Amino acid sequence: MTEETKAMEPILSVRDLKVSFTTPDGDVNAVKGIDLDVRPGETLAVVGESGSGKSQTMMGIMGLLAANGTVTGSATYRGQEMVGLDPKALNAIRGAKITMIFQEPMTSLDPLYPIGKQIAEVIVHHRGGTQKAARPRVLELLKLVGIPDPERRIDSYPHEMSGGQRQRIMIAMALANEPDILIADEPTTALDVTIQAQILKLLRDLQKRFDMAIVLITHDLGIVRHFAERVVVMRRGEVVEQGATGELFETPKADYTRMLIEAEPSGRKAAPPDNAPIILEGRNVVVDYRIDGGLLKKRASTFRAVDDVTISLHEGQTIGVVGESGSGKSTLGRALLRLIASEGAYRFGRTDISGLDRAGMRPLRRSMQLVFQDPYGSLSPRQTVGEIITEGLYVHEPQLSRAERDKRAIEALKEVGLDPAARNRYPHEFSGGQRQRIAIARAMILKPQAVVLDEPTSALDRSVQGQVIELLRDLQARYGLSYVFISHDLSVVRAMSDYVVVMKDGRIVEEGPTDAIFSAPRAAYTRTLIGAAYNIAP
Repeated sequence: MTEETKAMEPILSVRDLKVSFTTPDGDVNAVKGIDLDVRPGETLAVVGESGSGKSQTMMGIMGLLAANGTVTGSATYRGQEMVGLDPKALNAIRGAKITMIFQEPMTSLDPLYPIGKQIAEVIVHHRGGTQKAARPRVLELLKLVGIPDPERRIDSYPHEMSGGQRQRIMIAMALANEPDILIADEPTTALDVTIQAQILKLLRDLQKRFDMAIVLITHDLGIVRHFAERVVVMRRGEVVEQGATGELFETPKADYTRMLIEAEPSGRKAAPPDNAPIILEGRNVVVDYRIDGGLLKKRASTFRAVDDVTISLHEGQTIGVVGESGSGKSTLGRALLRLIASEGAYRFGRTDISGLDRAGMRPLRRSMQLVFQDPYGSLSPRQTVGEIITEGLYVHEPQLSRAERDKRAIEALKEVGLDPAARNRYPHEFSGGQRQRIAIARAMILKPQAVVLDEPTSALDRSVQGQVIELLRDLQARYGLSYVFISHDLSVVRAMSDYVVVMKDGRIVEEGPTDAIFSAPRAAYTRTLIGAAYNIAP
């Protein structure tokens, strides 16, 4: 066998792999007998919507399934069978030869231990020695993944680091023993586009340095197109298509693959007439947060989240507010709705609402609604869907009978494309996209005029994102709604908005019509955001 042929031989071969879970309602077959190979040094993307089985495939291979999970079939690493391998032998492979990083590092890192100690633990477990002896290697890894001032940050705790830095720590832990395969499970989904681009570039650079294979699990085909060499497409626990990235994107064979590729947000929203009246306005908005001094600081300090921002929303308009985490965009949205303490002059229609207290704002609340990013967190698990979406009617239309409220609930669910029978079920019985439709129905049942949508699609698959975007467009056209659409996903903002406001550090750095912002951005920060969003890989 030549060296070239040997290099093409898979280092991980999966055959007829099945994963099932025992539940009170019977067995759930999450993975239904799939085949795939991972070759040395390559990047293989495993893509599909939520519930396709892509993560459970890798968890099954690594022996990391929940207690009610079972895996059968074959997964051989360099000829050694991993399925059914005793834990001691399996531990010699996972964490050393095959490692895994997850979507949300905060849930994977122990909040009680400094990050340096956690990285050292991986080294000591597989190589022996002591935490003290491993410290130089830990510092080397922190420098390798781009953590600034590693000599100081080695003793920091996870909560003292940003989301991007925490993901870099997870990468450092995964690389501690120089693995052959790194499995990255949605490693950038929760990150801003600029941080996302940095993490992907870091993975690419480290892959070349260590001649390491990467298995990228994701639902974001924009990343896959630029980052992966081969793609495996999964749906409902089965592989529907696989092949070279360029070929798969150019000539997809499966209808499902074509649907995923075409699910990228598209279309453009027309601007409202020039004489469209202002429906919601905030002038010279300032929001300060008090930061208590705590045990080590004698004095409290103030953090300015929004700094002298003016924004005017016209009837029928959608203003996209973009920026990285901490830019102040969500705080601005809440200030416009008068939900938090702030300074500035506010107007809703012709009404000056600047000095209104909670009681004074109550009659206007039905016309000024908010839809949150996480529908599961904002929907009470103890209430039925019908109770959730009619809750506002008790406050704003208390004269309605129970039958009238139920009729309105049926109408609202139909409007958002859900079966009216859903009103008798609970939030946990629905998918993420369905829960977001429920959250939208809760806002729309009150017939609002202005709606602030705070990252309403960021937690959703691309195909489901497209469905929610179409729903929001349809409701806007039908009822003449005005939206403030807050997001860090520029492709979604481009499809939804006719005007864009770019925020950084609490201030507006650029604003203008959507096409002008995307085709000829003036601010360097805007160019950075757009470059990171549309040119993922270096």
